Amino acid sequence: MKIIFFSAKPYDKQFFDRYNTNTGLTFEYFETHLGPHIVNVVENAIGVCVFVNDKLTADVIKVLASKGVKIIALRCAGFNNVDLEAAKQYGMRVCRVPAYSPEAVAEHTVAMLLTLNRKTHKAYNRVREQNFSLNGLLGFNVHNKTVGVIGTGKIGKAFCKIMLGFGCHIVAFDMFHDEELKAAGVTYLPKEAVFKQADILSLHCPLTHENHYLINKDTMGMMKKGVVILNTSRGGLICTTDIIEALKERHVGQLGIDVYEQEEKLFFRDLSENIIEDDTIQRLMSFPNVLVTAHQAFFTEEALSQISQVTINSIKMLSAGAEPFNNAVILL
Repeated sequence: MKIIFFSAKPYDKQFFDRYNTNTGLTFEYFETHLGPHIVNVVENAIGVCVFVNDKLTADVIKVLASKGVKIIALRCAGFNNVDLEAAKQYGMRVCRVPAYSPEAVAEHTVAMLLTLNRKTHKAYNRVREQNFSLNGLLGFNVHNKTVGVIGTGKIGKAFCKIMLGFGCHIVAFDMFHDEELKAAGVTYLPKEAVFKQADILSLHCPLTHENHYLINKDTMGMMKKGVVILNTSRGGLICTTDIIEALKERHVGQLGIDVYEQEEKLFFRDLSENIIEDDTIQRLMSFPNVLVTAHQAFFTEEALSQISQVTINSIKMLSAGAEPFNNAVILL
């Protein structure tokens, strides 16, 4: 049984081939993302395996269905890039990796915070040039700061635990309250109250129609002047044009993003010899108080191992008419 991978990088092939033993599955890899331009290459495959920037629109799914594809396997947690109604219409099964080393993303979020605050990236470059001045490297103590967390699922929970270890006060918003976090000292508040109280605000929620552009001119207007905003979830949670204005007005003190709302045109590629036509990301990266990483937060040995194993297991079980474990199935 053949599975065709899209947006496949060398590390995807390395990990999926490593764990594809005695499964009866064969893998074919395409580096390009899945969309209308490439969908017709799918032949004799029971499923496709896709990532965050693949576009499974109704038209793409219709073509996949006509070619006999039965399974859409997301090797990620989010699924906002899949038209689930179309998949249901054509009788496809959709699965994902609901939890893979949440500590990987949480730890990267903390790394971004500390890098922005203590400016270690700038210090590294200075010292390599024999510049040992401390001017311009002033930071602040993270200890005793109020950290706002939007979303306390597995990743948000892991982030909360780390920040509690720093001696921070944690205020959080989630539709479902985690009793373990409450017992540890996390205070759940309405979303607006979290915005108002946070010195540092970190986003750990999925992208939905309801929270698209959650961070916008109005919500940032509720926040403290100098607030630090971190986003390792989905780019569409932040209105980029609004946050650029907030940075220019010095209302947002620092911004760390591992995701970007137009990232599919940029991330996971080497564009060092190209002229980037996205003026918005260029403007964003021009700020000295902005740190951008290219959807790197998940990128650990442990996370890639779990992603590969869970995805392969889900495909194997779905193809056999069984149900995967760990709530991996989105669409029955």
